[in-house]
Amino acid sequence: MGQSLAENLNLLDGIVVSTLVDVHEPPHLFGATAYASLDEVPPEQIDVVVDFSQPASVVSSAQWCASHRVGLVIGTTGLDAAQRAAVERAAASTGVIMASNFSIGAVLSERFAAMAAPYFERVEIIELHHDRKVDAPSGTSIATAQRIRAARAAAGRLTPPEPTQRFTLEGARGADAGDGIQIHSVRLPGLVAHQEVMLGGPGEGLTIRHDSYDRISFVQGVALAIRNVDASCGFIWGIDDFIP
Repeated sequence: MGQSLAENLNLLDGIVVSTLVDVHEPPHLFGATAYASLDEVPPEQIDVVVDFSQPASVVSSAQWCASHRVGLVIGTTGLDAAQRAAVERAAASTGVIMASNFSIGAVLSERFAAMAAPYFERVEIIELHHDRKVDAPSGTSIATAQRIRAARAAAGRLTPPEPTQRFTLEGARGADAGDGIQIHSVRLPGLVAHQEVMLGGPGEGLTIRHDSYDRISFVQGVALAIRNVDASCGFIWGIDDFIP
């Protein structure tokens, strides 16, 4: 992901990737300078840090950005409550934008699902990712479920009770995301990032599907976040507000 962002963000007007941080020197630098640690980076050389690494590293990045008043864009999922709290504390000193998905299409599909959810009896989510993804379910599917729940609650829509009474194999109905929304996670080689929101009502169904076939699909959303984050204080979740 870092290599894809380094290559493709550099092609956009007004954005220059000056620094890549990795414990091993990245195979391609795309004109940037490589550092083994963010602590080695001269803070005056950068305006925004983009972190798509691991949760523990995100906390370190947040603390560094807060100390130097450098904006931070986070695309890492799977943070626990303590790690999320640390990021939000950092936002008291600098701007932070964090999102579960930076694909414009994925963000729009969440919006469409929330619009449709109050009109259907039941909703289920299938998220499909490559076999190297370490967390399940995906942050995108959790965020989608939360947005659907909020839309149904605002509309006063109640989900019927779970129909399945006997489970031949435990877990066959997926993970319960609340209010009857089940999330099913698929991990297979060859996939990148995909999600289906399946809505069902009397005599009809609606499926909203988004596919990221290549990591370049996240570049435009990351660019939106870079252009909207600054060193002023504040935490922003998601990039939906940046898409009219």
